Amino acid sequence: MPQNSIEVIGLRKSFKNMNVLKDVSFEVKRGEIFALLGSNGAGKTTTINILSTLLKPDSGTSVVNGWDVTENPDRVRQSISLTGQFAAVDEVLTGRENLILIAKLRGIFNPSEVTDDLLKRFGLTDAANKRAAVYSGGMKRRLDIAMSLVETPAVIFLDEPTTGLDPEGRLAVWKTVRELAGNGTTILLTTQYLEEAEQLADKIAFLHEGQIIVSGTLEELKKLFPPVKVEYIEKQPSLEDIFLAVVSKKEDLQ
Repeated sequence: MPQNSIEVIGLRKSFKNMNVLKDVSFEVKRGEIFALLGSNGAGKTTTINILSTLLKPDSGTSVVNGWDVTENPDRVRQSISLTGQFAAVDEVLTGRENLILIAKLRGIFNPSEVTDDLLKRFGLTDAANKRAAVYSGGMKRRLDIAMSLVETPAVIFLDEPTTGLDPEGRLAVWKTVRELAGNGTTILLTTQYLEEAEQLADKIAFLHEGQIIVSGTLEELKKLFPPVKVEYIEKQPSLEDIFLAVVSKKEDLQ
């Protein structure tokens, strides 16, 4: 079994005259939480879409669970789960019906039991029998994430999973992500919330204007920041400080 669940080498993608990804390379170890940080338009969602077989790259190699994404897309799809930026729920169905439908499509042996567990985990038990159409945006988002976790695949892609969630919902997602990684699932998440990456990620990469400009653990990234300033107390740099400093340095060199 390969050590890396995801390997990306020289990934490039353009739309018309816009280069969205420019020679992107990274790897994610099995059971690791990998956070891809970047502002809007940096190429995060494009990267996720390529790795989940929704989009073909112009060039480069992407391997997920030992399968080449371009040459074996069906194999890749069978071993991953994806939560996109926008909730993809059937608003005609109730929350419970949405989950049971996905569980049956996935061939889950005990769909009702799995559904009840997910409803409880994401705080949707009281609204389980209401149509998803009457859910708030945050509730739809929680249901969408729950649907992607009906089955636990080898790799899960989460594209800005907590956008629009209230603090309670965000903490529930964080807890679930940690539990999944603890049981060996590999998770690649994109986020604009730097605190989220600090809380969850084993490794972090900054994607800026289609290129990964730096990557490493949080402790490794902190070493890129100037020495701690001593005023009345020691002030350690936050991940936001590091991100802004690195991006500014990159732009000064151009």
